[in-house]
Amino acid sequence: MSNQDPTPNATDTPLMQVKGLIREFKAGEQTIRVLHDIDLSIHQGEMVAIIGQSGSGKSTLMNILGCLDQATAGDYKIFGQSVSRLDADELAKLRREHFGFIFQRYHLLGDINARDNVSVPAVYAGMDGQARSERAEKLLSDLGLGDKVNNRPSQLSGGQQQRVSIARALMNGGDIILADEPTGALDSKSGEDVVQILKDLNAQGHTIIMVTHDPSLAAQAERVIEIKDGHIIADYKNDDYQHAEAQPAAVIDKHRKSAFSSFIDRLFEAFKMSLLAMRAHKMRTLLTMLGIIIGIASVVSVVGLGKGSQEQILSNISSLGTNTITVTDGYPYGDPRRQYNDYNLTPQDAQAVANQPYVVSVSPQLNSNMNVRYRNIQEAASISGVGKDYLDVSGEKLALGQGFDEQSILRRTQDIIIDDNANKTFFPDNASPIGEVLLIGSVPGRVIGVLEPNDGGFRRSVDSPTLYMPYTTMMSRLIGSAYIESFVALIDNNISSAAAEAAISELMIGRHGTDDFRIRNSDSIRQTIEATTATMTLLISSIAIISLIVGGIGVMNIMLVSVTERTNEIGVRMAVGARQSDIMQQFLIEAVLVCILGGLLGIGLAFAIGEIINRVGGDSFQVIYSPTSIIAAFLCSTLIGVVFGFLPARNAAKLDPVEALSRD
Repeated sequence: MSNQDPTPNATDTPLMQVKGLIREFKAGEQTIRVLHDIDLSIHQGEMVAIIGQSGSGKSTLMNILGCLDQATAGDYKIFGQSVSRLDADELAKLRREHFGFIFQRYHLLGDINARDNVSVPAVYAGMDGQARSERAEKLLSDLGLGDKVNNRPSQLSGGQQQRVSIARALMNGGDIILADEPTGALDSKSGEDVVQILKDLNAQGHTIIMVTHDPSLAAQAERVIEIKDGHIIADYKNDDYQHAEAQPAAVIDKHRKSAFSSFIDRLFEAFKMSLLAMRAHKMRTLLTMLGIIIGIASVVSVVGLGKGSQEQILSNISSLGTNTITVTDGYPYGDPRRQYNDYNLTPQDAQAVANQPYVVSVSPQLNSNMNVRYRNIQEAASISGVGKDYLDVSGEKLALGQGFDEQSILRRTQDIIIDDNANKTFFPDNASPIGEVLLIGSVPGRVIGVLEPNDGGFRRSVDSPTLYMPYTTMMSRLIGSAYIESFVALIDNNISSAAAEAAISELMIGRHGTDDFRIRNSDSIRQTIEATTATMTLLISSIAIISLIVGGIGVMNIMLVSVTERTNEIGVRMAVGARQSDIMQQFLIEAVLVCILGGLLGIGLAFAIGEIINRVGGDSFQVIYSPTSIIAAFLCSTLIGVVFGFLPARNAAKLDPVEALSRD
């Protein structure tokens, strides 16, 4: 297709020239020929009336002359260039820069006021915003509508609407005015006013082509072309035609914005029209967004729930100590040597590990169950022998009193630390049990500290009272053993947990000559839980994404309905020069806006759901929102708008202008 911009030739050359023009339409399996071998020339500055009865083909001829329709066969030249060589956007450029259409049914856009209706062609032409607003107001003022610029079409009479239509036709210059039954829907007085306006425009140099079935209206034209059954049966000058007094044509500011500025201007126009369309159909817009809202809310909430669960579990793990490695006596599970296993783990092993540069602290440990008595209260309790750094490696916190020190270990003191369960069991009415003495079996112990409640921890039983004492005291005074059951090493956070585990394993094998021990790395537990919760979150999010896809299909269906409902509007925009990209852009923006708004509402709903869960869950469970998931959800909703809005937008852009204009 040629990209040349057709321009008028010399005045003796026909402005429009049609040769052998044929137009046929499919009607089922039949083909109906509406125009038969039309030959016609129209010169610049003429006022031509095409007259004929309904069905004669006059409107079809006008649509072809106005580049709204194309001939089946034959040649049509305008400004000396064949129209058949032009693509859709080049035809739109012709309509935008040289044609002005006046329709019998006005075809004004109902959601915008008179000024904006008149300005629409200039938007697509790239005229400066202030310049087009001033010109639109001047045109309306010249046509007697200076006080109606802010009125919508529904607030105007038929005659006033037709004047707005005329002003729109003149907005970009309107070298050629095509009027289809311009007085057909008007009363006599309004009809006379419109005809006089057309005569005045002709006197200013505009070429007027008027289609009518009214002989009295045709008689007021300079030239009359009569069509019957698709044939021109008469083409004559009107001897009674009286030329209006010549008037100078209005000077139009042809200044255009840069390509980028023009694109931004059209984008803003499309954005404004999309907002108006959404406002005009609030319920439909809300129903369209519903699937997106639910999908986005589901994704954000599920990710928040997964993140909250993960943090809660990891917090519980942290109560055991952060980045710890536990070495336990005995061959690994499943090893046949376990049946021959003797106690092999010693405090010296724990000290050897504590001496390593990557270890912060170590606490040996051994456990036993014994009866504990305080006055007339006796209960079975868990007794744990621990080192001076137990609180550091375990993450436990003291509520009262103090912990063990180096002297406690060396002197094998009979000091004990009790947990919250033991405090409630043995001292239910005592505000501070510090200094009280408990009888552990037959060995007395003095309470020097009380631990904070830790119901969520993994190390201590929720119900059983637990007492802690120096491991040396427990080894010598309670169980009479030289061995420990395990020790817990707190690893420097700057050191890889896996590397530390390998180093400790190598050290222990070097000391024992065999792997008669088991190692548990808390970081591996953390990684497993993180991987598990991530997998569960991904699984549930995938289900939520399905609802997003369903919502996207809903957007597409509603947008297809919207295109059908607004077909006439699309036809009007094409008639005044909108490119296919302009039409596609408008409907894409509307789809994206619906999805973005739905995404924002979905995120808001997710926050509301999270707030409810947080209030119900209290401190034990919290929904933690992930900024990444929120951003991803927002981008996802935008992408859905683009993907599922493309087909309706493309369908709108590919509509035939004539067919679009003919639909109500």
